[in-house]
Amino acid sequence: MATGSTIVIIPTFNEEENLRRLLPQILELPVEILIVDDSSKDGTAVVAEGFQKSSSRVAILARPKKMGLGSAYRDGFTWALAREYSTIIQMDADGSHRVSDLRKMLEFHNSNPQHDLIIGSRWIAGGAVQNWSKHREALSRIANLYSRKLLGFKVRDSTAGFRIYRSDLLKKMNLQGVGSEGYAFQIEMTREAYRVGAQILEIPIVFVEREFGASKMSGAIVREALVKVSSWGLARLTQRISDK
Repeated sequence: MATGSTIVIIPTFNEEENLRRLLPQILELPVEILIVDDSSKDGTAVVAEGFQKSSSRVAILARPKKMGLGSAYRDGFTWALAREYSTIIQMDADGSHRVSDLRKMLEFHNSNPQHDLIIGSRWIAGGAVQNWSKHREALSRIANLYSRKLLGFKVRDSTAGFRIYRSDLLKKMNLQGVGSEGYAFQIEMTREAYRVGAQILEIPIVFVEREFGASKMSGAIVREALVKVSSWGLARLTQRISDK
């Protein structure tokens, strides 16, 4: 695989049908793909290997067991940085992130070199979700509001997993210190990006609920995010008081 270009990192666990549909669309763009698979129990690995054999732009990072979203991205970032990719993209395997939005985000990325991180946002003007219940939408909006208030973010969708990073930003960030595994990982990455002075731009996207496979959302993931954001918020408040 070439280096110094753009790579899309896609974590997978039991995403056979989604991956089969997604990869041909991504390969229409001038990007390469890294699939980080956590020993899927279905045919995900077979599908990934088939695309790897047919395209030099597809690579696989096979892991021995299910180790979590955050861990998958940390390993993927490390892999991509070691190979000197200049642009590193996060994207879900389940089809919720549209390739048409990826194309739009890449255009903004290429025309706005002053921005270190571009986030595909559901919760800014022009953004939307499809096929979500009102309860799930409310939960996401409240979680993002809670994060903004406690952590001082300007970003309106800090839980978003559709992102384009410049490698120079990732090199500044303490990736191994980012210990969250669920959706808190996205919040923690946003927090770390702010810590190192990143210029962040949100682009509106339409998030489409998956058609195939099971969602990875769980009560444990929600609890992790709540506990960690509360802890970071308390630490921020304590620091502000001590600085006065």
